Amino acid sequence: MSPTPEPAAQPLLEPTGPCILAIEDHDDMREFLQRILERRGYRFLGASDGVDGMELAMQHRPDLILMDLALPTLDGYEATRLLKSKPEYAAIPIVVVTAHARAIDREHAIEAGCDAYISKPYSIHELYAVIDRFLPAAS
Repeated sequence: MSPTPEPAAQPLLEPTGPCILAIEDHDDMREFLQRILERRGYRFLGASDGVDGMELAMQHRPDLILMDLALPTLDGYEATRLLKSKPEYAAIPIVVVTAHARAIDREHAIEAGCDAYISKPYSIHELYAVIDRFLPAAS
């Protein structure tokens, strides 16, 4: 008598909601963002520096970008300025997610073209609330 085959594991569903690009140089923070965003149904793209983030943004045209400010190769301020200067990307909301919590940092980010600003540490609910301002619910 042959053993009874185990039922096939259900594949994880790929998120099908809006696409969010996180440009964050810390691997653990990028992985955290991926988990919480995919759990909510968003498609996720991640970049570890400003240059890679710009390339992903231009290639995939995400629905929203989460932008750290202190990035290698190209900082978040300049990456934002470059993206917002191009008409085909100017409408993509850019939300700063940074440890830079001074008022002057916020002012510079807004001047560069960022649409919202979240200081670390933040709660998941705070992040979701800001995303909800710009995107339809994913789940």
